[in-house]
Amino acid sequence: MELKILEEETAKRIEEAIRAKVEEKLESDEVKLEIERRVEEGHKKLFDDVVAQLEREKQAALTEARQKEEKARREREELDRMLEENRRRVEEAQRREALELQRKEEERHRELELIQRQKEEAARRKKLEDEQELIKLSAKLKSR
Repeated sequence: MELKILEEETAKRIEEAIRAKVEEKLESDEVKLEIERRVEEGHKKLFDDVVAQLEREKQAALTEARQKEEKARREREELDRMLEENRRRVEEAQRREALELQRKEEERHRELELIQRQKEEAARRKKLEDEQELIKLSAKLKSR
């Protein structure tokens, strides 16, 4: 039993000696400086990590903004192409309509000219017939 008590007391003394040595080491300038250096390193690493993350986020935002800008540009170009195509189609339809209108107007003009010539021809024939009738009447009257 005495051996056991002796072992326990020895273990306590050893433990106290170790604790005292650790506290003494922790209180030393060298350890304090090392702890301070590690804390500063931790702060610097954390700061560097935050700066790097912010830079990655900034680059991602810039990339996204460029992509949106490019998409908007492509959409504007597509809209411009569609508008130009529609304008061209409208112009072509208007041109065809104008040509058709011109063709119809020319046709109507030819028809009016034909009618006018027919009227003139009919009037000329009528006049000729009337003149021939007069000549016949005149010849009849002279023969009496």
